[in-house]
Amino acid sequence: MTAPVATDSPQLLHLVIGGELRHLDAPVFRDLSKVEFVGAFGCYDEAKKAWKARAQATVDNAHMRYFILHAHRMIDPRGDAQPG
Repeated sequence: MTAPVATDSPQLLHLVIGGELRHLDAPVFRDLSKVEFVGAFGCYDEAKKAWKARAQATVDNAHMRYFILHAHRMIDPRGDAQPG
């Protein structure tokens, strides 16, 4: 088991998800039950690494898309989260 990494920077939660889209012009998934949860990350840079790895692994399927969700913006009731 990996120990948590102590940092001085605040944790900014980012989620990476993806799946097959119905059409290439809108982010509407073909089947929500097949949306892949890649992971939760404490900073944008780590989320981007995971996003890039999954996107490159599925490059042969034009309808596959992965997204980085800035969850820290959605769960910050005061609206004072740092940009990331």
